[in-house]
Amino acid sequence: MPTQSSLLRYASVGIVATAVHYVLLAALVESGWLAPPIAAAVGAWVGAQVAFVLNARYTFRPAAVTVGSWLRFQGTAAIGAALSFALVAAGVRLGVHYLVAQAAATVLAMLLTFEINRRWSFASPTPSRD
Repeated sequence: MPTQSSLLRYASVGIVATAVHYVLLAALVESGWLAPPIAAAVGAWVGAQVAFVLNARYTFRPAAVTVGSWLRFQGTAAIGAALSFALVAAGVRLGVHYLVAQAAATVLAMLLTFEINRRWSFASPTPSRD
């Protein structure tokens, strides 16, 4: 069971990473460089790199940070980005403003990725019983 402080740290890291994500999303869309669903995926990936560094340093710091944890985190971020992409695309098709669709996608992706990251990406390995 996660502690309240780990949830608060994860949420704080999420705020920073989401700010990076949204600024990049809006810049890419408003500049005309990318369509909202693709810009959402790019923003999510960059935000995920910020989140990995901050979560490794502050949220899940008892866990060893390895190439494996980075790869697992990237897989988790890909799941979050795919979910974000799908929800933003669906929202835009339904006439929802891309930022509103992205806000809903962010909440759902955060809840899912917290659990995956807590249980898998940054989980301490189970000691072997030799």
